Amino acid sequence: MRLPDKIAIVTGASSGIGRAIALLFAQEGAAVIAADITEDVVEGGEPVIDVLRRLTDKTMFVRADVSKEADVRSLFHQVVARYGRVDILVNNAMVRGGLPLAETTEADWDRVMDVNLKGAYLCLREAVRQMLTQDIVNDARGRIVNITSQHGMIGAPRDFAYGVSKAGLVYMTRQVATDYARDFIVCNAVAPGKILTGKTGAAVDPECLDYSRRRTPMPRLGTPRDVAYAVLFLASDDATYIAGHNLMVDGGWMAQ
Repeated sequence: MRLPDKIAIVTGASSGIGRAIALLFAQEGAAVIAADITEDVVEGGEPVIDVLRRLTDKTMFVRADVSKEADVRSLFHQVVARYGRVDILVNNAMVRGGLPLAETTEADWDRVMDVNLKGAYLCLREAVRQMLTQDIVNDARGRIVNITSQHGMIGAPRDFAYGVSKAGLVYMTRQVATDYARDFIVCNAVAPGKILTGKTGAAVDPECLDYSRRRTPMPRLGTPRDVAYAVLFLASDDATYIAGHNLMVDGGWMAQ
């Protein structure tokens, strides 16, 4: 148990990477608050809260649109009212754009930025405000892990708004880390490479998959569980002197 009795909020927890993080955290002893705009699972299957309840009785699902300030405030209020604190925030909720610059409308841009950047900012702000009130335990008042992307550091082909939003989240990770490390609030990020979540459509386009396999040095593409274990490390007391880091989970993609 690496997260015994920790109170952890995971946004975008219904599907994909967020779902894998929520389930792994529960297996590691955390009380997991799964937050998402919907209980529907993109890849199909039962709602994440049903699976979580088989792992622990210390869990709850909160329907929240992270792009809305009122929803984010309500999320944190509910968690603090029930558990008294927030030990971990995983900022995972996101949407993709899927368009190059010339085809990106203002509405497309706003939709991606509202979730990927504004949503992250609102959750970060509420988490930091709450964590500042908490006691220091094992050199931390709280831990934050943002889910960025390799495409926050290199071009995201035909996905202009998404790439810009993830680059912004990489910066926010560093800014929060440097501003609040002195207050024992630890902020880091995990940057996934090509992860096979079970989604259909563009995510498994044969041409895209072929490119990703050729571009990745390791002989397989990633899984949500690969990302979840990296997040677990940064969210746990095992990560003792790491702040502002953007940990690549990409099979070596960015190394070449």
